[in-house]
Amino acid sequence: MKKYNITHIRELESESIYVLREVAAQFERPALLFSGGKDSIVMYYLARKAFWPAKVPFPLVHIDTGHNFEETIVFRDELVEKTGATLIVGSVQESIDTGRVAEEKGYSASRNLLQTTTLLDTIEKHKFDCALGGGRRDEEKARAKERFFSHRDEFGQWDPKNQRPELWNIFNGKKHVGEHFRVFPLSNWTEMDVWQYILLENVDIPSLYFTHKREVFFRDNQWLAAAPFMKLKPTEKIEVREVRCRTIGDISCTGMALSTANSLEDIILEVAASRVTERGSRADDKRSESAMEDRKKEGYF
Repeated sequence: MKKYNITHIRELESESIYVLREVAAQFERPALLFSGGKDSIVMYYLARKAFWPAKVPFPLVHIDTGHNFEETIVFRDELVEKTGATLIVGSVQESIDTGRVAEEKGYSASRNLLQTTTLLDTIEKHKFDCALGGGRRDEEKARAKERFFSHRDEFGQWDPKNQRPELWNIFNGKKHVGEHFRVFPLSNWTEMDVWQYILLENVDIPSLYFTHKREVFFRDNQWLAAAPFMKLKPTEKIEVREVRCRTIGDISCTGMALSTANSLEDIILEVAASRVTERGSRADDKRSESAMEDRKKEGYF
């Protein structure tokens, strides 16, 4: 990696650590939203650096759809055991069972949207006043509107037109009772920055990010992983292909990329040459032009 790239990555690292320490200083009950994807893994890695040798002063919160990749759950549990983190799991299946949300039906059914209710219920149950997320401004146009400190009202809703200025890295975390904040320490990172940092720091990531053989099927110009809950159309068939995940979420909406990338160096070269955005492989973002912004306004990550 070139020297100037390392300098740039270290500046981003320093900025994120500063934001993480501001969260610990300003909020009473913060939590780190952990999906098992590369961004939340890097955010947790940075948090461990920020507070070393003490433990990270907030729990990891995973909103489990019940339709996660097995590799993601295994990685999560091993990381929690290795680092001694506190893990809180919010269950979408429990939200369905208790009537809080209704399971989607049909070929394009997904539990991704249902996470919003489970997340807000989990925040309310544990009285979290801040939830750290791994969102980056380069991912999607709605996320580009976010500040580092993103205010949410008493209903967990986000108003993109009513955000606080953040001049000279001064963050305003003041809120009324019942309100909370989402904070995004990786806001100024790009997908390439994240991968370069993972390479530089030798950060462990799930095997899903590397090329592997998997049963998949082709739908709407993308490969989706086959699973018992994935309903195939009559014209679709399961094939075994060499694929990898570029972004990890619920199986029902995570597109798999045909790839031969077996190392971090290979992934970096592949990302550099790609003409498709990272979120371009997420089926949930293709439901409408404003899909992400609509979900964020309702309380999504």
